[in-house]
Amino acid sequence: MKIFLEWLADRDAPPLAKVGPETVDAYRKHLISLGVSATWRAGLRATVRRLWIYRDQLVSDRLDFDPASLERWYEGDSKRVSENTTDRIPEAVLGPLLGWALRYVQEFAGDILRARAEWAHLYSCSWRRRHGHRAAGSKTAQPHLIAVLERYRQAGRPLPGGPVGLSISHLAREVDIARNSLKCASNWVLIEQAIAELDIADDAYLWCPMTAEVDGRPWLKRMPYSAYPRYEQRLNAACYIVIAYLSGMRDSEVKHLRRGCVTVDADPQGRLARYRVTSRAFKGEGTPLGVEATWVVGAPVAQAVRVLEQLQPAEQDWLFASLPTSHHHRGQREGKLHTNEVLSVRASTDDIAGFITWINDYCAARGLPDRVPEVGGKPARVTTMQFRRTLAWFIARRPGGSIAGAIAYRHHSVQMFEGYAGTSNSGFRAEVEAEQSLVRGEGLAMMVERHEHERLAGPAAEEALARLSEYGRHVRFPGILPRDRRQFAALVARHDPHVYPGRFVTCVHNPDRALCHNGTQHGPSLGDCQPLACRNVALTADNHDAWRQHLATVDAMLAARDALAPYARERLRVRREQISQLLESTDSPQDTR
Repeated sequence: MKIFLEWLADRDAPPLAKVGPETVDAYRKHLISLGVSATWRAGLRATVRRLWIYRDQLVSDRLDFDPASLERWYEGDSKRVSENTTDRIPEAVLGPLLGWALRYVQEFAGDILRARAEWAHLYSCSWRRRHGHRAAGSKTAQPHLIAVLERYRQAGRPLPGGPVGLSISHLAREVDIARNSLKCASNWVLIEQAIAELDIADDAYLWCPMTAEVDGRPWLKRMPYSAYPRYEQRLNAACYIVIAYLSGMRDSEVKHLRRGCVTVDADPQGRLARYRVTSRAFKGEGTPLGVEATWVVGAPVAQAVRVLEQLQPAEQDWLFASLPTSHHHRGQREGKLHTNEVLSVRASTDDIAGFITWINDYCAARGLPDRVPEVGGKPARVTTMQFRRTLAWFIARRPGGSIAGAIAYRHHSVQMFEGYAGTSNSGFRAEVEAEQSLVRGEGLAMMVERHEHERLAGPAAEEALARLSEYGRHVRFPGILPRDRRQFAALVARHDPHVYPGRFVTCVHNPDRALCHNGTQHGPSLGDCQPLACRNVALTADNHDAWRQHLATVDAMLAARDALAPYARERLRVRREQISQLLESTDSPQDTR
């Protein structure tokens, strides 16, 4: 900021309110003349733009136009600005990471939340003594000590341990007595007798039982008192992973979730229809205050929100505020820290890294296979920006399987497209559509490379051959597909042949004769495809195989004709005839493959 303001002063420039596009563009050119790196120039330009972003807070002197509206503000590299270059999370990392996050939210959360009350009571005993509150004397507390020791005898549990034997501090917490009072002669005799009978454990454990299981065994035998805050922290990180990945929300949108942000839409019969999450969206909204936005999500996200509402105290509205059990929160409460209420991006990234470390340590101790692998010889490092990028990739690519054996990407794709950020310029639909366009382009390029386009059959086969031949001349460098993602995306957009491969047909889109919609120019509506009647249809060998498999299914249903109503039986018979006619009239892909 100082660099910009000093530059203005040297030019005798007017106040910010009178600074126009010419002046700001001159500053952009000045930065180029300095010979500094592109990254440093981008940072200096971003600082100038903040004078516009926060214009409502600058009462006396403010910038009244957006510098980003200048044609060459990004130094002419508009494709680089619009193209998402964030690395997606590798599948080998995402699978176990999301799997363990779901397990924490859906299975382990109950044990952790039940243990909280006991931990909070013991911590409050220590806190009162640290802050000068008087504890019971050694004689008046002796009945409490006897009761605590008897509880250990009844359970057959060894006394709480520490680094050097008996954990006097933890035993004092349970009795609610000062440490020194336990060491008086009468109390110490009782303790030594109990040690002789029960021995000393390797740590100080809570009494709350752990009920969740992994591979038929309790996931945790007992919860250590000292480790409890870290388990809450991991649960918080797991909730972040589930919400950020399965909703497509940005980090700023996730961090603005508040208590009561989930609503459930049901039909008149009371059956579940939709989970909706309300937060605030900022990007593309033109105001630093953001706008209210709604995301349609699945049940795992709604469950993660409910867990967060239990993790935070009733008076805390922000779901991703620092946890009451954390050192950060205690520092805020005692006036030692002055920071934002919610966790920063760096804090969330560090929590995810800690969660990955726990997964690998736990799997190593238990002999479990689902650990998070290293990436490039180093522990996997996942950033908050990668979840949204990865979700867009998976929705577009639609892998045959599913992550963690439960999340169907096609199902989430439908939900996202119906309800994601209906009131905001979130851009997520554009990201998914860009991925879908790219994967289609890659598939078409490989079809041309293998000469599969020369063996198409069906009403639109000749047109498909002409379009793909032309497309192949543009996207193939001397026999090699472009390696650069941005370059390939630009080629796909510039030379799009509007050929859309599908399971049953390859659509050679011509809006004038399409039966799937009313003649729009934006590509086919594959969900409304009428493949047995449309003239935009071409068939590959794989399409032929899909139709033959479907024909076998229809034959099996007709074989059980006595179980079908007459109308359904007639519809199946007509459909079988149509499929047979299509296969007979387009038999060349199967013959020449």
